[in-house]
Amino acid sequence: MTINRPELADFLRRSRDRIRPQDAGLPAGTRRRTPGLRREEVAQLAGMSADYYIRLEQARGPQPSPQLLAALARALRLSADERDHLHLLAGHQPPAGPASGDHIAPGLLHLLEQLPTTPVQILSALGDVLAQNPIAEALLGGVCTVSEHGRNVVWRWFTDPAVRAAYPPEEHDHYSRLHVADLRAAMAHRPDDPAASRLLARLHSTGAEFTRLWELHEVAVRRQARMRVLHPETGLLTLDCQVLFAPSGDQRVIILTPPPGSDTGERLALVGAGRVSAPSPVAAL
Repeated sequence: MTINRPELADFLRRSRDRIRPQDAGLPAGTRRRTPGLRREEVAQLAGMSADYYIRLEQARGPQPSPQLLAALARALRLSADERDHLHLLAGHQPPAGPASGDHIAPGLLHLLEQLPTTPVQILSALGDVLAQNPIAEALLGGVCTVSEHGRNVVWRWFTDPAVRAAYPPEEHDHYSRLHVADLRAAMAHRPDDPAASRLLARLHSTGAEFTRLWELHEVAVRRQARMRVLHPETGLLTLDCQVLFAPSGDQRVIILTPPPGSDTGERLALVGAGRVSAPSPVAAL
């Protein structure tokens, strides 16, 4: 991999803007034009020259070393995902292993068969639904595979109103940001993937919302969460979402389970038994 200077510069600027001086142990002062850190302050915290750091934010200068990147990650208080993203942009973390593509390991398919009462999906790192068991389809609906991105959960979230209708309106902004942050993390591992480039270009064409969120340069790999689904017949279902990563790193298993002590399990059983109708395709997690 080679250094991606424009993206690295943008990420450093955005990350610096998010850190309040008092969070970094610095005085807030009264003459700040922005709430974040100054460039010189980041350089001081990272133990590097201000001139070197300024050149990084200007997308020029030599490639930073892994040791310097580690110091910057500490100075900018980056999360583990953001730290890995920083190294990728600087060209120091090797690309992900060979992609599995649409091929699903037999063990993962066996897992779907062994969990008939638990909704399970297998997604690619970019968000393509590769497989799902019957109860997941009954809960979330099928997916369209006619178009290239018809089965992609990010594409469907930003283009299909029926997808958002399956989630409480007050949570739509949260899911929009989550989808974009997760996609940003995934794409950093595959900068030369033509499918990823096509998906990103098409998403930018969907409107201002995606482009605005993409420009925030937020990064967050989805691992676990609690989600709520508005099923047309059973009503609001609260589910715990657990994400397991396949050894290849470019596929993930999504497992949805009822929270302990809730009545979601009983209503989910009705969905799995076919006693309620499947909703319109939503396929967004």
